[in-house]
Amino acid sequence: MKLYSYFRSSAAYRVRIALNLKNLPYEYVPVHLLRAGGEQLAPEYRKLNPDALVPTLVDGETVLQQSLAIIEYLEETHPSPPLLPPASADRAYVRAVALQVACEIHPLDNLRVLRYLVHELGVTEDAKNGWYRHWIENGLTSLETRLAADRRTGMFVFGDEPTLADACLVPQMFNAQRFRIDTARYPTLQRIYDQASQLDAFARAAPDAQPDAEP
Repeated sequence: MKLYSYFRSSAAYRVRIALNLKNLPYEYVPVHLLRAGGEQLAPEYRKLNPDALVPTLVDGETVLQQSLAIIEYLEETHPSPPLLPPASADRAYVRAVALQVACEIHPLDNLRVLRYLVHELGVTEDAKNGWYRHWIENGLTSLETRLAADRRTGMFVFGDEPTLADACLVPQMFNAQRFRIDTARYPTLQRIYDQASQLDAFARAAPDAQPDAEP
């Protein structure tokens, strides 16, 4: 398998976590989202991913985009260890948490959105960062309320084993800290993040552990 990735991409980070949790070897192919105007925009890469986004997973003849679709593919083709619980209602719950991060929080703060704010709408750097913090804090507040009140929350989002939900939560928490958001305000999320970060699968997936990592 080949994973086209960028070390700071939250979406690629999710897939790296899933690959590591499932002990699946893969070739890391860096796609720098900033260098030369964005390597993801090159015609060669657009042949793999017309959206010009990362990640892209190539598994033999199969080419997949979108992090959650990729992780679901890995779950179906390599079901052990599972990243989704066995009961239908619990699977829906884990997916809901994952989708809250991937569809409600992350898209508003994606690189191309932030660049559009600056380059097309002319917002200042401070205003851009304020936008970022607003939507991250709004989403994390909602997640904290949900997880703190749910009996299914354990060492991780669902029980005491990492799932799809943790693969989404951890990159979002990392990005929040990178933009100097005080994540201690979300004690349940912070505890899960700290617990997950101690696992080898998460540590090896972290941005600073990638071959294209930069200061």
